[in-house]
Amino acid sequence: MSTTEHPPPPDELLRFYLEAGVDAVLAEDPVNHLTEPDREPAASAPRGPLSAPSSAPGPAVSAGAAPPTPDVAAMAAREAAGSARTLDELRDLLATFNGCALKATATQLVFSAGNPAAKLMLVGEAPGRDEDIAGEPFVGRSGKLLDLMMAAIGIDRTSAYIANIIPWRPPGNRTPTPQETQICLPFIRRQIELVNPDVLVCLGNPSSQGILGTKEGIMRTRGRWMDYDTGTRTIKAMATFHPAYLLRSPAYKRLAWQDFRAIRKALQAS
Repeated sequence: MSTTEHPPPPDELLRFYLEAGVDAVLAEDPVNHLTEPDREPAASAPRGPLSAPSSAPGPAVSAGAAPPTPDVAAMAAREAAGSARTLDELRDLLATFNGCALKATATQLVFSAGNPAAKLMLVGEAPGRDEDIAGEPFVGRSGKLLDLMMAAIGIDRTSAYIANIIPWRPPGNRTPTPQETQICLPFIRRQIELVNPDVLVCLGNPSSQGILGTKEGIMRTRGRWMDYDTGTRTIKAMATFHPAYLLRSPAYKRLAWQDFRAIRKALQAS
C-alpha cells in the first residue's frame, strides 16, 4: 500500500528553522524546501556568491562552476593579503575576496575597531549577530564585557585595536570550520603585521590556536607569554578567555583579571 508524504505544518517548519539558528529572511516569500519544486527551463544563471571579476583577488568562479577548494582559496588569500600595503588596502581586498563562503551569508564585512596605532591588539574568533549588523567587532554583550575588562587596566577603544580571525559572521553564530579559519588566517596575519602592536592578545581557543599555533586548550595556554613572529619583529603574545565564555562561566573572571594585569604590566614596560 502506497502512502503519501505531506509537508510539515508551517509552525513546525518555523520552529525547526529557529532551533537551527536561522534569524534572517533571505527571500520575500517563504519557501518549503521539503516539497518538490516545479522544474523550469534554466535561464542564463547569474553569477554565484563565490564569483568574482577577473581583477578581484581570490579564485574567480564562473556561474555553475564548483566552489574553489579550501587549498585554492587559502592560496588566493595569501596572495591577496600579502599584496596589501596598508590597513585600508587590506580592508578593500577583503571586501572583494570571494574565496570564503561565509561572505555570501553575512550582512557585511566586520573588519576592525579601535586605534590602528595602538600598542595593544586583541583578536577574537568571529562576529556575532550584533557585530554583523553594526559592522564592528565586539559590540554585543561580550563587547560590553571586553570594554569593562580593558577599562580595568586603563585601556579603551581609543588605545586598543580589535579584530577577529573571521571577518564574516557564520550562520547562526556557529563555530567556523577549520577550512574557513585556514582561508581567513592570511588576512588576520597581515592585519597584525600592519598594526604592529607591542602586545597581542588572543581571545579564546580558536584565536590562540589559529594565530599562535597552540595545540592545548585555553585552560592550559591562558596567561602564558609567547612569541609571535611577524617576519620583521617578535611581538609578546598571550591567550586569555573570550568574553563570551566568561559570560557563560563567570567563575573564570578571576583568572581573566590576572591575565589582564599581566597585559597592563607588559604595556607599561613597552
